Amino acid sequence: MTDTTPSLSPQDALVAVMVAASASDENMRTAELVAISRMVNHMPVFAAYDPDRIRRVSRTVFDLFEVEDGLDALFGLIREALPERLYETAYALACDVVTADGKHNQIELRMLEEIRDELNIDRLHAAAIEWGARVRHLTP
Repeated sequence: MTDTTPSLSPQDALVAVMVAASASDENMRTAELVAISRMVNHMPVFAAYDPDRIRRVSRTVFDLFEVEDGLDALFGLIREALPERLYETAYALACDVVTADGKHNQIELRMLEEIRDELNIDRLHAAAIEWGARVRHLTP
């Protein structure tokens, strides 16, 4: 982390996790972007959050994705900003973003695994969160 890397608020950290999940395959789909916007606009954890910050946080994520060890730096920023009680929330948001378009690929699944490991999400809890995301995004 450099002096130019901004610190994150807890809400910024949640946004960063969602953006990282979406951008992990280098293809941020419209459904994923809509999901991020919808969650920021409607979830209680974002009640006092300025949605205009999404762009700044996204830029930080993209910049870190471009440098060696950037993912490690990103997870460091996220863990620094995010209270442990919101780790499962972060994982749930990432799962919702990845499943928003009704499909996921190996790269996105690998990113979810990274998030799960970095935030030390219990396997049983992770399975329940993943199941919930999957059923919320089923189509007829």
